[in-house]
Parts: sequence; structure tokens; C-alpha cells
Amino acid sequence: MTKLDVLIVGGGPIGIACALEAKKKNLNYLVVEKGPLVNSLYHYPTNMTFFSTSEKLEIDSIPFISKNPKPTKEEALEYYRRIATSNQLDINLFEKVVQIKKQNNFFKVQTNKATYEAAHVVIATGFYDIPNYMNIPGEDLPKVFHYYNNPHYFSGQDVIVVGASNSSVDAALEVFRKGGNVTMVIRGKSIGERVKYWVKPDIENRIKEGSIKAYFQTKLTQIRENEVDILMPDGEKKTLNNDFVLALTGYRPNFEFLKNIGIKLSEDDNCIPSYNPQSMETNIKGVFLAGVICGGMETHKWFIENSRIHAKQIMEHINFQHC
Repeated sequence: MTKLDVLIVGGGPIGIACALEAKKKNLNYLVVEKGPLVNSLYHYPTNMTFFSTSEKLEIDSIPFISKNPKPTKEEALEYYRRIATSNQLDINLFEKVVQIKKQNNFFKVQTNKATYEAAHVVIATGFYDIPNYMNIPGEDLPKVFHYYNNPHYFSGQDVIVVGASNSSVDAALEVFRKGGNVTMVIRGKSIGERVKYWVKPDIENRIKEGSIKAYFQTKLTQIRENEVDILMPDGEKKTLNNDFVLALTGYRPNFEFLKNIGIKLSEDDNCIPSYNPQSMETNIKGVFLAGVICGGMETHKWFIENSRIHAKQIMEHINFQHC
């Protein structure tokens, strides 16, 4: 059984930052990632442009050079891959952690490929794994997508886009520009306030001119093979012709994974995990959180730019104990 000072769960940007800090402090570490390197980022839409500028996505003061001030997904994939390879970080890809149990002073970490003993565990798994389901009839039909990749697939089709966040707005605009007939179904009164400032006028103008249809203060209530039902603000039910539904209603961390480890969550709807903001250590001594998972359902609170400091906080605490 492999024995480690620290095992890092998640090979995203913050997991990579944790590995860099562990290596600096000569800790025996390993990153375990269930998919490819920066798995969540890899599954972002093909044409995605970050809201943040490149320097805000940098880790460990390693320069991130991009063609434009706002880097693309492909540029970010290349940046984080080069960091991992050039620093020869110890990362096991396509290996999923299935159980973490504390035994005496160590944690037994069981994956689908091996078993490890670690004195400390860092959870840096992000929040992109589980969609926020609408829980309506027909949501399980093959025509419903909770993740969006490329607009070409929807060319010439009647497409419902649910939501008014960055992901929904980007998808609506891209599908419209590839020849899709786009209708947005939005619970709120307007396009989301956190939508990228250079995109918001675009979607608002497309709605105003009628190129994209939008129903505000409206919700999707049922999905069928060739149509959907929506509930209007006045209580009227309306049926629309439909080929595909992009239910881009957001995502959530794997709370069951945290609870199975023994990490306490707040009792409100936000499910915020318990941790010390100075050390990032949870209520389970030796288990730490890093990155967006710290916010529970408040996934808009933490980003790469304001959570990369977690790596330094955690490894300094572990190194102090290790010494």
C-alpha cells in the first residue's frame, strides 16, 4: 500500500496548485483525478472564453500568455497541461476515489485502481459533476442536454435554452448563429446580472429584435418528444414545438462524497462545508478543502483567481505539522 504525506483529490487548476506547493515543501504527495487533466475545464463548451483575464488564471506566478485579454478554453487547457508536465507533477488520471476512511492517524483512500494511505487529504473536486435537475416529466429524454459543447449539432433545430446565466446565454447566441431556432425559458425578470459584460448587450439586443425568443418569469413544466410545456407568469400553460432542450441550470458539488467522509454541511439550502478559513481544514482533522467546493451551492463565490491561495494555506499548515 502506497503511503503519502498528502493525497489530493481533483486534478483541476486548484489541485495542480496544491501539488506545486506540496512539491516545494518536499511532501510525498499524489493527485488523483477521475478524468483527464483539468477534467471540468475539458468539458466546458468548445468555444468558451473566460470571464477572467489570463493573469487571474495563473497559478504559482507562472505566466499565462494568451492571444487576447480573455483566454479561451483551449489556451487554458494548454497552460495547465504544460505546468503539470514541465513540473513533472505526480498525477494519476482516470482514477476515481470511491472511499476515504480514517484509520488511526492515517486515511485509507480507496480508488477504482489502488489503495493509498495518506496522513492528509485535500478535496479539490470543484462542482461541475452533477447538474441541478429540474425534476420535471421528460427530463430524462435523450433530447435533453445538461451540458453544452458545440452549436453545430443544433443547426436547423427548434432549441429551448433554460436559464439566463453565462452558460445559457453563450449557448443561445452560438446556436442562433449556427442556424438554430432558439427560445429561452427564464425564471427571472431579466438576463442574469453576472453575465459577461461584453455578451449581455448582445443577447439583450437579439431578444429585442426577435432573433431569439425569450419567455421571462416562466418555467419549463414538461418535455415530450416533439414539444414542451411552459408555465407563463399569468398561470397560462403554453406548448412549444421543440427538438432539443439545453437545460443549463447550473451544477453542484458531490455532497454525498463529502458527507461520506464525515464533513459537516450547513443545514440550509447552500450546503456549505465546515472548514477553517485560515488552514482550510474541515471538521475532520487532516482533511482539507480547496477551491470552489468551499462554497457549497454558492458556486459563484469561489473562482481560480480567489481560491488559488488555498494551496499555499493548506500546504503551509501540513508542512508545519509534518515538521
